[in-house]
Amino acid sequence: MEAFVVTEADHGGVHINSGIPNHAFHLVAMALGGHAWERAGRIWYDTLVDRRLNQDSDFVTFAALTHDNAERRYGAASREATAVREGWRRVGVSP
Repeated sequence: MEAFVVTEADHGGVHINSGIPNHAFHLVAMALGGHAWERAGRIWYDTLVDRRLNQDSDFVTFAALTHDNAERRYGAASREATAVREGWRRVGVSP
């Protein structure tokens, strides 16, 4: 988040700032190992189709929803939920 840019350009920085959640996904996928689409990808997909995700959701909301979806799919004490929480923490966002 230290590189987050507040701007009117790029539709509010949608592409400029996209590296933050992408990096969190990468960290989660690497922590879990295997094919990224098997666990991390399912969590992110569950979140992207989650009705609680609004078009004006911020990073904290998205992070919280990924964590919630990891817990729903794999359990609160799961390796997946821990990886999601840690991945977001490492990019400076607390779910």
